[in-house]
Amino acid sequence: MSLDDLLDLHTPHTYIVRAHGDGMTGAGIHDNDLLVVDRSLLAESGEVVVAAVNGEPLIRRLDIIDGTFALVAANERYPAIRIVEGDELSIWGVVRWNLHCLVN
Repeated sequence: MSLDDLLDLHTPHTYIVRAHGDGMTGAGIHDNDLLVVDRSLLAESGEVVVAAVNGEPLIRRLDIIDGTFALVAANERYPAIRIVEGDELSIWGVVRWNLHCLVN
């Protein structure tokens, strides 16, 4: 079985991004993990996405709070980022897989 088959990759709509920081540790995403991101999927509330708010890239869970989009960390040290009028939100894809290295 190939890695493409195992991960059900939708090439050319799939890419890999390296996670940085500790904002998503509660979701099992750690610093330097490799995330398989699918641009062909429509992001829904509750999914982990690669996004940019006003040009600042980040990995967060997409949510709807009080009727507006928000990007929520899986670490209580980071407040939710609520998208307000004038903000520019770009969703670059939905995280489908987390590749976590077990050997250094």
